[in-house]
Amino acid sequence: MDDRKTERAAAATYDRVADVYAAAIETKPHNAYYDRPAVISLWPDIAGLDVLDAGCGPGVYAEELVRRGARVVAGDVAPRMREIAAERLAGRASIIELDLAAPLPLADGAFDMINAPLCLDYVRDWDQAFSEFFRVLRPRGVVVLSAAHPAFDAEYFNTSAYFEVEPVEATWSGFGEAFRMNSYRRPLSAFLNPAIRSGFRIDRMLEPPPTDQFKAADPRRHARLMHRPSFLMMRLQRP
Repeated sequence: MDDRKTERAAAATYDRVADVYAAAIETKPHNAYYDRPAVISLWPDIAGLDVLDAGCGPGVYAEELVRRGARVVAGDVAPRMREIAAERLAGRASIIELDLAAPLPLADGAFDMINAPLCLDYVRDWDQAFSEFFRVLRPRGVVVLSAAHPAFDAEYFNTSAYFEVEPVEATWSGFGEAFRMNSYRRPLSAFLNPAIRSGFRIDRMLEPPPTDQFKAADPRRHARLMHRPSFLMMRLQRP
């Protein structure tokens, strides 16, 4: 499967399952009690800042950004996700179509921060994505992102091609129905080097432990995550 087929397949799946995804995302442990606390811990003080919420999904992060005083543009490639986000934000943020595998329809230097949680796994070309992030950020702007941990993915997908960026498929069953999700698995070097090549400075990396709330909701998976992280977070700064 070529890169655009993988990206289109992922977008179509997210569009199809958007309603069940949105219904579960508030309390699904990997999202609510693992990814979200870790990502938010990397945010600077965002009051009064212009923030792009990239891959906004149903708007949970965008809502928190607005609550903290940011001016928010939230974008997603899936139409139904954008509709749900618009309903949630009710005019408090601008909702746009945003394909992270393509040039962004945004002005140079428009933002102080880009929030990009769990959305870049569906993009093959991180060089282009980070170059676009660099372009639309102001000097000293930051990117906060999360993605699948390369070590976790290498084991999960039992790869025989670790050093490649390869399309993969997984069955997701935590959103009320089982469905196949297309994404990319990449080595650690392909996680870090595109950001560096684009001009970013890596300010911080985070391999988060699961929270106590995660333990209460799902003790079995909590125990697994205490021994092997599923996600990896980065905070990047534009010089």
